[in-house]
Amino acid sequence: MTLTFIHGGTVVSATGSQLLDVLVDGETIVAVVQPGSTALGADLTATAEVVIDATGKYVIPGGVDGHTHMQMPFGGTEASDTFETGTRAAAWGGTTTIVDFVVQTPGERLQDTLGAWHQKAAGKCAIDYGFHQIIGEVNDESLKGMSELVSEGVTSFKLFMAYPGVFYSTDGQILRAMQSAGDLGALLMMHAENGIAIDVLVEQAIARGDTAPYFHGTSRPWQMEEEATHRAIMLAQLTGAPLYVVHVSAKQALEQIATARGNGQNVFGETCPQYLYLSLEEQLGAPGFEGAKWVCSTPLRSRAEGHQDELWRYLRTGDVTTVSTDHCPFCMKDQKEMGIGDFSKIPNGIGGVEHRMDLMFQGVKSGKISLERWVEVCCTTPARMFGMYPRKGVISPGADADIVIYDPNGHTSIGLGKTHHMNMDYSAYEGFEIDGHVDTVLSRGRVVIDDGNYLGSAGHGRFVKRELSQNLI
Repeated sequence: MTLTFIHGGTVVSATGSQLLDVLVDGETIVAVVQPGSTALGADLTATAEVVIDATGKYVIPGGVDGHTHMQMPFGGTEASDTFETGTRAAAWGGTTTIVDFVVQTPGERLQDTLGAWHQKAAGKCAIDYGFHQIIGEVNDESLKGMSELVSEGVTSFKLFMAYPGVFYSTDGQILRAMQSAGDLGALLMMHAENGIAIDVLVEQAIARGDTAPYFHGTSRPWQMEEEATHRAIMLAQLTGAPLYVVHVSAKQALEQIATARGNGQNVFGETCPQYLYLSLEEQLGAPGFEGAKWVCSTPLRSRAEGHQDELWRYLRTGDVTTVSTDHCPFCMKDQKEMGIGDFSKIPNGIGGVEHRMDLMFQGVKSGKISLERWVEVCCTTPARMFGMYPRKGVISPGADADIVIYDPNGHTSIGLGKTHHMNMDYSAYEGFEIDGHVDTVLSRGRVVIDDGNYLGSAGHGRFVKRELSQNLI
């Protein structure tokens, strides 16, 4: 067992920051003590096998990204990051745990699809991983299968109010799934957009000749997100199921979530960096076909309407519970280009698993969120939300030694040939300059990133058997 001693740094938690030293024995944190403490006995800077000087830097829990899609089949193609390339990129960016989505399509058993995703990931991941389950067909067999999956550590299930003919569930199916989730204590996740109405708007746009990527955004207006979010909240209230609304982009949808939370309902909202930084006008509206790089659903929203500022505000008030990436990368060549002349054929997805910690730290630098809130929404609350706390998301004795040494005075340039390690031929954040830098990353005590070098390996990451959500009211 390797003894690792991290000294001189400021340990940041969701509740405060303090100069502390951290001792790791093998894969586990065994002590967090005041600098110079004699409680640990010998001079660990001389006796520990690995010594990390974190002076002037932050020592934070490894990031937990609760929403990724590695190797996800979608729209006639597949997400370009494998579990190997995607988890390696995550490690570069200070994320040490992901929760990915198993996909059930009609005619498949939940248990069989989970087995298929285990085969995809096993022996490939550089960091630890868990699974959510997408229910693509709500029927008696799937509802029965939910119980079996919970016992196997898959304790959250996702439904779609969008994508008719692919993942779409009717209100009656959603009601039944929520009833089952409520009985099990499992978390029901929701892609909340009115897919039936959106399909009409898309048809009408294409018929008018409005085929550029910009019209992907205008054909999925905020009213479709607000309406579906409200409907999901009402169904959750009726059934008593805890509800987690994924990738919220519209300020009106978040207002619905904030109202429900104010009434004491177990409703949680997730947003993503793209909705805080990017916009309909600047990215989707880029000249020619360039806007295809930023086609995702829910779509980027109008900066003129103030969605981005309101999302930051809801992040400060706590009505945004977590920040994930919805990492679902597609290359421009041969993938996004499938939609030239018809935006509805562009694969929906943005890659960002590598950049979440850096992008959210910019909120600290600009005064939009506190240092502690950064750790809370990127590390601690996702671990609690998805049943991995206190094993993940905290620097505390007994926790896994998932630790990031972050230099607030460092600098990161995002883009190809710079810090982009995702399996994509472009970056959604090309040209962003970040005040801050991930210096060293430990995954269960093993140094996987250090001083610009990747030291990890495929197969180091293990499947995390999750408990029920620890973040309910």
